[in-house]
Amino acid sequence: MSEQKRLLAIIELGGYPNLMPVYQRLGFDAELVTTQRKAKAWLKKKQPDVIVAEYNFQTDFRDRSSNLETLAAVLQRYPAVRLLVLYPPEQEANFQKFRDHHAVWEAIPFPVTEEKIEQVLALL
Repeated sequence: MSEQKRLLAIIELGGYPNLMPVYQRLGFDAELVTTQRKAKAWLKKKQPDVIVAEYNFQTDFRDRSSNLETLAAVLQRYPAVRLLVLYPPEQEANFQKFRDHHAVWEAIPFPVTEEKIEQVLALL
């Protein structure tokens, strides 16, 4: 019997349905955190197969352009972890710049639906 796949969901903004039932239906041991800081602490203890996180471009960050910069740096130590990013379509150009420099497995533009998530995660 194979080990259950592990998923970390990072929900900072939301604005889409509760996806935990979808993750569980697809066979993931899914956990949820609400900040990048909590995600970083979680990653010190566990390693997921996939992380689902939202892209949030902000010009007021002093040394980075989005909320995912720190997570991407941490994930360099875990190359097997797949990053699924949810992003607002109006931020596509900024997100593409992020994606040019950081490993993103898949990306889904808003509006996020259960069907879109299921379609991508079924690839694992």
